[in-house]
Amino acid sequence: MRTLKLHFSDNALPTLDTFLKQTKEARVFRRAQAVREVVKGQRLQTVSDTLYFTYSALRKWVHRFAHRGTQGLVDRPRPGRPPKVTCELEQHLNRLVDQDPLEHGSLYSQWSCRELATILAQQTGVHLGRESVRGVLKKTREVTAVPPGGLLPPRLTSPMALSTSLPWSTERAGARSFCSTKMKRFCGALPSPG
Repeated sequence: MRTLKLHFSDNALPTLDTFLKQTKEARVFRRAQAVREVVKGQRLQTVSDTLYFTYSALRKWVHRFAHRGTQGLVDRPRPGRPPKVTCELEQHLNRLVDQDPLEHGSLYSQWSCRELATILAQQTGVHLGRESVRGVLKKTREVTAVPPGGLLPPRLTSPMALSTSLPWSTERAGARSFCSTKMKRFCGALPSPG
């Protein structure tokens, strides 16, 4: 095990204290906490054993802090294609689901994922596939299906049961329960219209 031969600036501890108060991500908070202990004078092995970091990971974060400051503790951007569905696009899609499909020239009174994708492309210029639309709606339905002050009874699991028995989300769950690809009847879900 090599000794750590890094020199930290005089304001490293106050900088880390301020960063710990401002950070909201748990992973970044843990990193800053561990690096703070090392800056205070603790040995790397002691801190890694106490805070359950691997020695190599802790050494990497300490080096990044020494060279780049608190920006070295934040996750770097991941390689690859960025996601097409942004928060703004997701909000626009949720507003669109709450509207009547007949107002947008649809032949049916309930949305299909394909129609939602078409209308969304006309309004925003972003072309999504029906599976991307379905994924956004599924994620949103899981978040909005539980009431703020209570839990779901264990027997209510299908989208149709949610849309017919729960008063707080009947419109939204009902509209979203049909927006999926065709499903078999025996799996407990309803097939999409058309």
